[in-house]
Amino acid sequence: MRRRYITIKDIAKALDISVATVSRALRDTYDVNSQTRQKVLAMANELNYKPNFNATGLVKRSTHNIGVIIPAITNYYFSTVITGIQEVAKDHGFNLILFLTNDSPEVEIKIVEDLSVSSLDGILACVSAHENNYAHFIEIIDDGLPVVFFDRVADNITASKVMQDDYNGAFAAVQHLIDCGYKRIAHITGPKDLLLTQKRLSGYEHALKINNLTIDPSLIIHSGFSQADGISDISLLFAQNTQAPDAIFAVNDRKGIGAILALKQKNILIGKEIGVIGFTNDPICEIISPTLSTVAEPAYEIGKTSCSLLLKHINKAAFAAQNVTLSAELIVRESTQRG
Repeated sequence: MRRRYITIKDIAKALDISVATVSRALRDTYDVNSQTRQKVLAMANELNYKPNFNATGLVKRSTHNIGVIIPAITNYYFSTVITGIQEVAKDHGFNLILFLTNDSPEVEIKIVEDLSVSSLDGILACVSAHENNYAHFIEIIDDGLPVVFFDRVADNITASKVMQDDYNGAFAAVQHLIDCGYKRIAHITGPKDLLLTQKRLSGYEHALKINNLTIDPSLIIHSGFSQADGISDISLLFAQNTQAPDAIFAVNDRKGIGAILALKQKNILIGKEIGVIGFTNDPICEIISPTLSTVAEPAYEIGKTSCSLLLKHINKAAFAAQNVTLSAELIVRESTQRG
């Protein structure tokens, strides 16, 4: 009769805790307290548990491969982030493997589920715009693969995250519009469930509130992040408001560009009649006419910081999760000049 081997499921059942907690305790990760870890180790010893290193990944040779899960590489922001990641990875002898989601939650889930954990040392991930269920990431983290999120992050997962200062960047953008004399300020933003969207919306609302300006829900439009979304958002704004806004704060530059194109189609003078400000500092901001005021995101530094943080997790399983927020910078151009 073949001997039945004890597994981590047996330990979990004996202690009435989750398999994931047992897995993390055996790997000595930062997010399991010492009391739980000691209970797990004691039960493992009592049950004569022998780890299957190939199956559990408790011992793992370095592959020197880092996976990068990203929505796109064709826009300025993400290509700049990748440049920062690549610089740090190369300096430490790591290769990058890119996985493109095209901002599709279904593609993202399929990519993560199909990952060969044994072929990667860690993952850098920017989540899809319309995803708010991150169970697929939790599974690979529980399997022992270090994950660091950047830009759009999975806010309900205990993992390291690197972001720009979305709240204060948005506040600065709207305060600039108010300082220029604009009062009826619309916000064309991203999907409601995304943390990035929520923080920029909060910054927008706070700036209005402390300047005693009304927060009008009809001036807040949620959609995607593309230029086409910016164009359609302007159409919706004008359709549902008898009084047009006198300024637009766009959640990113692509939507800001879309807003400018849509307003020009309506023969509206940008700046003088309706001001527009974006968020990213894409090079196209200086090409379009009028040039687009924006909030510059530190994309290159986000890439470098994310990769450096991931390498710390790769080198030390017990390295605690960190949240890193990098400052954004207001850049004033023609699209917010009233004169």
